[in-house]
Amino acid sequence: MLILVVGSHRRHLELIGPVSICSSPPTETNGYLRVRCNGGLNQQRSAISNAVLAARIMNATLVLPELDANSFWHDDSGFYGIYDVEHFIKTLRYDVKIVEIIPENQKNGKKKKIKAFPMRPPRDAPISWYTTDALKKMKEHGAIYLTPFSHRLAEEIDNPEYQRLRCRVNYHALRFKPHIMKLSQSIVDKLRAQGPYMSIHLRFEMDMLAFAGCFDIFTPKEQKILKKYREENFAPKRLVYNERRAIGKCPLTPEEVGLILRALGFDNSTRIYLAAGDLFGGERFMNPFRSLFPRLENHSSVENSEELAQNARGLAGSAVDYMVCLLSDIFMPTYDGPSNFANNLLGHRLYYGFRTTIRPDRKALAPIFIDRENGRTAGFEEAIRKVMLTTNFGEPHKRISPESFYTNSWPECFCQTAAKNPADRCPPNDILNILDNGLQKEATEQTNSTI
Repeated sequence: MLILVVGSHRRHLELIGPVSICSSPPTETNGYLRVRCNGGLNQQRSAISNAVLAARIMNATLVLPELDANSFWHDDSGFYGIYDVEHFIKTLRYDVKIVEIIPENQKNGKKKKIKAFPMRPPRDAPISWYTTDALKKMKEHGAIYLTPFSHRLAEEIDNPEYQRLRCRVNYHALRFKPHIMKLSQSIVDKLRAQGPYMSIHLRFEMDMLAFAGCFDIFTPKEQKILKKYREENFAPKRLVYNERRAIGKCPLTPEEVGLILRALGFDNSTRIYLAAGDLFGGERFMNPFRSLFPRLENHSSVENSEELAQNARGLAGSAVDYMVCLLSDIFMPTYDGPSNFANNLLGHRLYYGFRTTIRPDRKALAPIFIDRENGRTAGFEEAIRKVMLTTNFGEPHKRISPESFYTNSWPECFCQTAAKNPADRCPPNDILNILDNGLQKEATEQTNSTI
């Protein structure tokens, strides 16, 4: 676990074990838990973290989570194709038992498959749902299958150790496969060879624009496409562009992103790595941004190789972008939402040392951009700077709703060197040996009891 140690006017990181010592998984299990994680890479990542915690809560054996092949990326590579399975199971051995498949049940000399009972958990279900409804069915059937499993466990839980388990999953156990890590590191090395770089998650794609209901800046043909997409994928809602824009509900345009950076003092020598899908509206919207910041890169321009072409499609491509953004000197999301790419990255960067982020306050910036469009440009950059200097640049801060735990796990996942509460103290340097010895002792006692 990376632990933040706060000294006088300085901070540094130590690489040690989990935040606190917790008991190992009980020997006896109440049954098997299967889940199907839907959504894109980072929505699935949050769901996996929740699945591990749900298994812990129910004293269940977790079956390796399924990743929905029919989700955003239409990618059927699954858990095995994206994550290091052996590392995942080994890292969580102190917390939950994990199996790759449900084993057959041996009874009266015959093998019988255990069929998981399907259940649909409520959205943001409380712990009590898992310890009552879900656990009852698990004990009845031997296994349950929770589907879909996105946002199916409450984020705010008044149990620091449960929250820390989420961090152990998200920031330690979920490691991408070696070929993804190698490719990501190659891109980072090539970027760093020319100095520091900034990464931007430019969220100006069809799905987000349709969701936000921000149509008026597009051509009639483009508006028709967006409205059709919205009708097919989202619930009906009255959306008026001017109203949405005025309260910061529209994604920033590429040009607006560039103007914010210019106001903050970044010039055209700034190297920027873009993590983005297909930008809606194409070059018409990118050209103003490129004229301000010509040194733009993406994974294809940095690593133009056959290896990239083979290993950076679908979820794997999103995973490469994730790692390159995680390791960047500065990260800037342009539109954040629940459990998406930007929010998980913000949480991950906070966890690994409060790395610098630029988080535009769209609501406060909206009237400034509207004034500019109407010809009122006096004091434009100064107004931008004034808004931005009130925002958070990656330092620790109190989590306030609707901010997600996956965006800000402070203070639960950060230990204290001089804590009054023992649960908040940093673990000893030999924490892994202590936990290993505990598991070995339990295994020995179990063996002796069956002799």
